[in-house]
Amino acid sequence: MPLDYLLKTEPSAYSFADLQRDKTTTWDGVTNPPAVKHLREMQPGARLVIYETGGRSLAVGTATVVSVDATDPKKPVVKIKVGKPLSQPVSLEQIKANKLFAESTAGQDWTPLRGSADQPQYKVLTGE
Repeated sequence: MPLDYLLKTEPSAYSFADLQRDKTTTWDGVTNPPAVKHLREMQPGARLVIYETGGRSLAVGTATVVSVDATDPKKPVVKIKVGKPLSQPVSLEQIKANKLFAESTAGQDWTPLRGSADQPQYKVLTGE
């Protein structure tokens, strides 16, 4: 079963609304070493949550991995397709309060997040 990931984006650079308009995009330009590793590990079909920063700090929608090109292991390129907007955006405070994210340092360095055995696993990626 594919893992789930949370992709963090600055909406002034590329928002979920942009992804809705474009239908697909490539997720590239990530330089954070743990995030680059997670991008390389993504598999087609992996579910994504799109999290916008820039004063909003909200998870706003979903997407799915279409393909991964890790030809250059330091600069993987992931093609994603839009999913659905969340009916209610989820704030950073709500994410931090959710037991699914208890092991994370959400809002600090965005280390990988793991759920319990009966919940999906989430890995969080930033482009920083």
